[in-house]
Amino acid sequence: MKPRILLIEDNVSTASSLQKVLREEDYDVEIAGRGDTGLEQACREQYSVVITDLRLPGLGGLDLVAQLHAAKPKQPIILMTAHGTTETAIEATKLGACDYLLKPFEADELLDLVASAVASSRLMSEPVAMGEARMNRSAIIGQSRAMQAIYKEIGRVAATPATVLIRGATGTGKELIARAIYQHSDRVDKPFIAVNCAAIPDTLLESELFGYERGAFTGAQGRRIGRFEQAHGGTIFLDEIGDLNPSTQGKLLRVLQERSIQRLGSETDIPVDVRVLAATHRDLETAIREKEFREDLFYRLSVVTISLPPLSQRTEDISELVKYFIHRYGKELGLDSPSIQPEAISFLQSQPWPGNVRELENVVRQALLLARPFGISLDHAQRVLAKTRIPTESNQQTHAVYIAELLNRAQSGDLQDAYARMIADLEPELFKQAIQLAQGNQSKAARWLGVSRMKIRERLIQFGLDPRREERNK
Repeated sequence: MKPRILLIEDNVSTASSLQKVLREEDYDVEIAGRGDTGLEQACREQYSVVITDLRLPGLGGLDLVAQLHAAKPKQPIILMTAHGTTETAIEATKLGACDYLLKPFEADELLDLVASAVASSRLMSEPVAMGEARMNRSAIIGQSRAMQAIYKEIGRVAATPATVLIRGATGTGKELIARAIYQHSDRVDKPFIAVNCAAIPDTLLESELFGYERGAFTGAQGRRIGRFEQAHGGTIFLDEIGDLNPSTQGKLLRVLQERSIQRLGSETDIPVDVRVLAATHRDLETAIREKEFREDLFYRLSVVTISLPPLSQRTEDISELVKYFIHRYGKELGLDSPSIQPEAISFLQSQPWPGNVRELENVVRQALLLARPFGISLDHAQRVLAKTRIPTESNQQTHAVYIAELLNRAQSGDLQDAYARMIADLEPELFKQAIQLAQGNQSKAARWLGVSRMKIRERLIQFGLDPRREERNK
């Protein structure tokens, strides 16, 4: 289903323009022209995001934000304003808005905020099924002994206030575990804020987490509320915690110890009541020995540790996972009875899956695209895996040869920028495949790559990629 957006804006021309921009990104947009009717509609219906202007007939934007947040604490709200100062927008954030836009703004600014808010809405609203391949879009699949132990651990820790460290290789489902803990906790009616620490530059991460005051750094033209304040009363999920720089590690340790934060540029302590869930694929013990990660922070984060096994250690779950993905993506692709041959399942069970569940999901989806309207055969599975898998032995050798050639050229003086050349060679294919997989949807591709929608657009233009053409050629 398309994400539903409610736009509360009394200016007909502005509302029509914004609706067009959002619909081009495949959002289902409804418009309300008054604050009171917009509030009633938002309380009655289910929306991924509510976008509201500040000045509205019937009910002002600040009152709307406060009342809607009180009625639906998990509803993402974005405030737009061209009036007053940024302090007004900050007040809206304190009242429950997840973010704000100061008019005039670029369309990309709006789309980036909406994409982030839609993702937050999905994380908070989609239930995570555990153990069975149900109809849920989000499910932790598997009846193996290893997964049964994980379900028991989630049950033991969910209702406690304990900080949890979720460990596992990339693609094992760490975010799903965090969401399951949140959904079974006593904070389920409060916000769930997810932050990918690896996707935000070091120079911006502290301000993202803790906020900042006007003048805290160049470009800080007003106060901004950080993710910890937004998550007050709820849960914050810090993904890829092992990538934090030393300065941010120290500030996070202080939050865990003192239960308060300081915005950048301020010495005022702000109390926060936030449960912290963290995840990493890194070997933190090695990072501690190499002085890359604080030992005291590690112990604060790992009050409870949940370790996810790689897919290669629970191959008995692969058949159920494959059937789950076939049903899920078959419905998305409009296939009446998607299926897979037993030989194809046996082949998939024999693979090492270095990319874990995420890699298996990608292979099944692409195999369905290749096989439609017929069932997935052994040949389909083999062809897709040969095309998409990077870490296979043959591809590793190919990449090793390529890298060796780059370094030899650099050593001989023929090449001065081996790293930049490698990025230039590989980046176009990465963006091409991402936009193909997203069926031309730039916001989806940006979310999967962990970059802004603006960067997606810049790269598509730079590489001469037309999203609609790439969607047809996939």
